[in-house]
Amino acid sequence: MEYLDFEEPIKDLHQQIEKCKDIGNESSVDVSETCDLLELKLTKTMKEIYGNLNAWQRVQLSRHPSRPYTLDYINYLTNGTFLELHGDRNIGDDKAMVGGFGKIDNQSFLLVGTQKGYNTKTRQYRNFGMSNPEGYRKALRLMKSAEKFNIPIISFIDTPGAFPGLEAEERGQGEAIARNLIEMMSLKVPLIVIIIGEGASGGALGIGVGDKILMLENTWYSVISPESCSSILWRSWEFKEKAAEALKLTPQDMLKSKLIDKIVKEPLGGAHFDRESTFESVKKEIMNSYNKLSKMEPLTRIEYRREKFSNMGVFDEE
Repeated sequence: MEYLDFEEPIKDLHQQIEKCKDIGNESSVDVSETCDLLELKLTKTMKEIYGNLNAWQRVQLSRHPSRPYTLDYINYLTNGTFLELHGDRNIGDDKAMVGGFGKIDNQSFLLVGTQKGYNTKTRQYRNFGMSNPEGYRKALRLMKSAEKFNIPIISFIDTPGAFPGLEAEERGQGEAIARNLIEMMSLKVPLIVIIIGEGASGGALGIGVGDKILMLENTWYSVISPESCSSILWRSWEFKEKAAEALKLTPQDMLKSKLIDKIVKEPLGGAHFDRESTFESVKKEIMNSYNKLSKMEPLTRIEYRREKFSNMGVFDEE
């Protein structure tokens, strides 16, 4: 288990508990009471730390290397029924964007999302979760196929942004994202979006239009990352914590601004501390959202979706 800088007290207690258990196993000394006290102290410490996270600490948690990624959610939710599809039928297959069909509780879904890697090799293979234009075109191709067969769509977002390379711009990065925004506004099937990690810039928006938008508790959603914001405003990354607070990028900020519909609770310590519990919470929210959306007429759903996004950023000045 890897620990972040603010998790050092938790790391120390975990080590003390391990040593306590080792002593009990290797000797006849009864240390059960000591271990129980340490466990209670650990729980109290975790509640204090995770109950008072600032914006930058949530950003750090969203990037935790042990945190589950898109394919982890898809494989659990579909229970082996997921069929991944490839290619945009134009340029190639973008490995940072995954998509395919699968069943959740006997209901077919199209599942798309940005995928990061687990180690150096797979991170390079997945381009660190930064999709090229062909990735967004692949996602749209699959979404149009789902619409044709009246299959609802689930979109998982976990990306530091769309790939900013020269070749991506040459192949129409901006146009690909803009096209997705236009087309997703008019899809006739239910669209459920869930942010499971980082939700940065147009890279997230490219698959982020939905009837229901959910955010896990320790994630962020913003037009720019705190580091990039800091480098633009202060010409240095040293002010990233201040930038994170100013950007109002936490789920609580997003809900207050009516940019998302619901926050999905995570286990104490984050999604990586109890993956199965997190998967089950996500599954529950997805099915609840689908059951509500499926009862609406397609045209009503589209009208509601368009109105929802049109109202974002609108305010009255007195």
